[in-house]
Amino acid sequence: MPHSQLRIAMLSAHSCPVGKLGTKDTGGMSVYIREVASELGKRGHLVDIYTRVHDPEDRQIYELNQNARLIHLRAGTEEEIHKLAVYLHLLEFVSNLENFRKQNNLHYDLIFSHYWLSAVAGIYLQQLWHVPHITMFHTLGAVKNAIRKKNCLIPGESEPEFRIETERDLVQKCHHVVVPTEREKIELIRHYGALSGKISVVPCGVNLELFKALDKIQARQYLGFACLPHMKHRGSQSNNDKIILFVGRIDPLKGLDKLIEALSYLRHIKLRLVVIGGGEHSQHEIEQLRKLACEFKVQDAVTFLGLAKYEQLSYFYSAADVCVIPSYYESFGLVALESLACGTPVVATDVGDLKSIIRQGKTGYVLKDNAPYRLADKIDLLLSRPNTDTKSARLIRETVNKFSWSDIAEAIIRDCQVVLASHRSSVS
Repeated sequence: MPHSQLRIAMLSAHSCPVGKLGTKDTGGMSVYIREVASELGKRGHLVDIYTRVHDPEDRQIYELNQNARLIHLRAGTEEEIHKLAVYLHLLEFVSNLENFRKQNNLHYDLIFSHYWLSAVAGIYLQQLWHVPHITMFHTLGAVKNAIRKKNCLIPGESEPEFRIETERDLVQKCHHVVVPTEREKIELIRHYGALSGKISVVPCGVNLELFKALDKIQARQYLGFACLPHMKHRGSQSNNDKIILFVGRIDPLKGLDKLIEALSYLRHIKLRLVVIGGGEHSQHEIEQLRKLACEFKVQDAVTFLGLAKYEQLSYFYSAADVCVIPSYYESFGLVALESLACGTPVVATDVGDLKSIIRQGKTGYVLKDNAPYRLADKIDLLLSRPNTDTKSARLIRETVNKFSWSDIAEAIIRDCQVVLASHRSSVS
């Protein structure tokens, strides 16, 4: 084995990595944790992911893959609670984690926390265990607030100042910070005074075995898309209808309202916007978006399908003609990687690392903002292309081969080894 074995405690206090993707607090971070833990396990490293119990039916231990498991700990009531409320139960989370560790005679070389709430728990544990602590924020409160203010997005949804002050404190106390983009590194330094030497840039990845190009017609038949409104009773003609795909949480920062408005510029095309994401806690937001679609008279062209199983997303990407990411903010842009891995082009705003991922004019377009007419213009360009064939889908897919989770895990291992060696030398 090229690396000595690492024993890693991963923390995901507020969000369960096996929760339903697309709900309010479960998204790309959950994918990241699962995939990285799995890849680390394949290389012989031992990874325990700790999260809180979200449901009384949760088993305490789930074996995720070779050497990687998920452990549920009680922290507050055994139900879904607002993520900010989780902060009040972090000491209980840490206490139960330490009890579990002692009862099972476990020892860890380092801590890898995800999101600021987990990083707070990680600070307690780094002091208790005297091991290095690496954190990854996934989103930054100060950046989200700046974007909301700039774009006049729902003031009530702003991140509390307490989160921002805590993140500023965490970047000083943690041993190392991993970020997915150079842009986020700059933001950490600008907003929180982080030291450049404590930050490493490691992109997110994509499961190239799961996300691959499937036959478009067969994918649509599998999903029953021929049964959608405007696609009924039209026989094979329904296979020529254009499908625009949105995948993500139903959140104002995702800019879905701008995409719905963009449809009003595309009335000359027979199309369908398919929205994947949401859940029972998103019904109010979905109803507001339905009303918006009515205002722009495009309600018949929008279908909210709710949550989808992660394992089935490749069918949705393959069935679509274009995937759109109209976000105001993304820490990276996992959806773009997944779509391109399935051979489907992407139209996106200039967020995360999408300028590096999408090849302008070839695998899609990156726009300076999510103005509806800009979105519509580039969507129209892509939909005007001849139907994607196997060769073009393969060429699109090849552009993201370097983002395999295997390569990402290797980069994380290198960071862990450097941080661990530095820590050991400082205490020896």
